[in-house]
Amino acid sequence: MAINPSDILLTGRVAVVTGGGAGIGRGVAEGLAAFGASVAIWERDAEACAGAAERLGALGIVTDVRDSGQVDAALERTVSELGEVSILVNNAGGVFFSPLLDTTENGWDALYKANLRHVLLCTQRVARRLVEGGRPGSVINVTSIEGVRAAPGYAAYAAAKAGVINYTQTAAFELSPHRVRVNAIAPDLTLTEGLMQISGGTLRPDVAPGIPMGRPGHVDEIASTAVFLASDMAGYITGQTIHVDGGTHAAGGWYHHPQTGSPTLGPPAQ
Repeated sequence: MAINPSDILLTGRVAVVTGGGAGIGRGVAEGLAAFGASVAIWERDAEACAGAAERLGALGIVTDVRDSGQVDAALERTVSELGEVSILVNNAGGVFFSPLLDTTENGWDALYKANLRHVLLCTQRVARRLVEGGRPGSVINVTSIEGVRAAPGYAAYAAAKAGVINYTQTAAFELSPHRVRVNAIAPDLTLTEGLMQISGGTLRPDVAPGIPMGRPGHVDEIASTAVFLASDMAGYITGQTIHVDGGTHAAGGWYHHPQTGSPTLGPPAQ
């Protein structure tokens, strides 16, 4: 059967994007809406939630997805107002610097809850309804390049992101008989308003020497991948982690020397 341009459209589908108030999450929500999906944004920051929902014409629900009760309530309201959810993007997350020898139990638990626990809660709740109703669906987990490499100072965060990758594979297998696909997106350095603010203006949108393609990623590039994975164009793809990272993962530490252009292994030259 030949593919059709309409296969990429999400018309008539309901999508949930966690952490959709800003950054990658908002970009993904905007992309899904642009391709026809009715979108619910689950975001714990009330101001960001309201702003993104108004901007996109989406349903904004203030939700802390680390809390199962709030997840249940958000799903109930989403279904009531928009219909049954068939697309879930687990994007919510958080990070802070925490060297291995200084990481506390509370710090470890906080990063686990922020980056991994909610992936189970949201996927489980949405998948249960899909399975019970006999409907297909697509779950997309946003992980990170840090889930597949050493991340000094961010061990707990990286471990949680690695957990997201493995969870994606296992969930994909368990849900495959029910036509529920589960995949992940692993970005590297991606330009968001938050990252630009943290960098104090030092991050350039067109230059990133340590990335093979030579620049940071853009939110719309993550969103494009999410739209593809949510659509019928990706109907035979499940259990995969797609690295939207300008080639970082594939390079394995190699980079193009900024002066000579020669392949070089090691830290980027200054």
